[in-house]
Amino acid sequence: MQPLRIGDVTITSIIERDGPWRRPAEMFPAYDEATAARHLRTLDPAVFDPASGRMVITYQTFVVRTPKHTILVDTCTGEDKGYPAPMDFPKAPWLDGFKAAGLSFEAIDYVFCTHLHIDHCGWNTRLVDGRWVPTFPNAKYVFHKGEYAAWEEATRRGANPPGNVWRFNCEPVVAAGQALLVDDDFALDDTVWLQKTPGHSPCHCCVNIASRGQSAVVTGDLMHHALQVREPGWSTVFDWDPQEAASSRRAFLAEVAETPTLVLPIHFPNPTAGRIKGGAQGFDWAYHRPA
Repeated sequence: MQPLRIGDVTITSIIERDGPWRRPAEMFPAYDEATAARHLRTLDPAVFDPASGRMVITYQTFVVRTPKHTILVDTCTGEDKGYPAPMDFPKAPWLDGFKAAGLSFEAIDYVFCTHLHIDHCGWNTRLVDGRWVPTFPNAKYVFHKGEYAAWEEATRRGANPPGNVWRFNCEPVVAAGQALLVDDDFALDDTVWLQKTPGHSPCHCCVNIASRGQSAVVTGDLMHHALQVREPGWSTVFDWDPQEAASSRRAFLAEVAETPTLVLPIHFPNPTAGRIKGGAQGFDWAYHRPA
């Protein structure tokens, strides 16, 4: 993703994994082949690989630099977590990207997690002498308190997912005193704040960014692919509550459509950022490609 400027804020991306990933029929229970074929003929070619029949899916972290703070939004899958294939991504790309961005673990002030699935909080912690410790020693980690509580309870029951995600990626942060367990209306300041968009997970949140009259929003997994902009009712096999996820998606699309707000979905491939077009009769996705 090309660096973005939102007033006094810059946003860049660290990619852990990208390329063709899943077939849409495997991703969306409501998938209809004829409808998808019609959309894919006119969607941006960056989002689909015809040779493999797979959607192009990116796993990335956004780096948000404000005049006051250096912030990470979502931290991919991380290292040493023991995830089975195909989620056992190599660690070098993310670490190399982090270094190339001129960052150090100590330089991060805040980590925002849109939700607590394995591919959004993995680099929260790392294994040191057999113990999970926060990767970013000076950071405060922002977790929605309802999201945290839901996965804590799921872990207690032995539910999978999330498996060990809460135990490995989240609980050690709280034990270290570095977590902020926040409500729906949490605002770091007038530049960065949360917007609750539940459904994909119990208390999934978007992260809003604004400066000098410009705005952007990191949408986490509110939508995984541009097909869901055209078909907001197509929730994924990974959604906690598919109907609620679709409702949140429709409300969000209606809110930002035909506005200047840049939308940054975690899993959309390069150039990632775009805008929502259309309205009640149907929405569309347009990539932001500055000259």
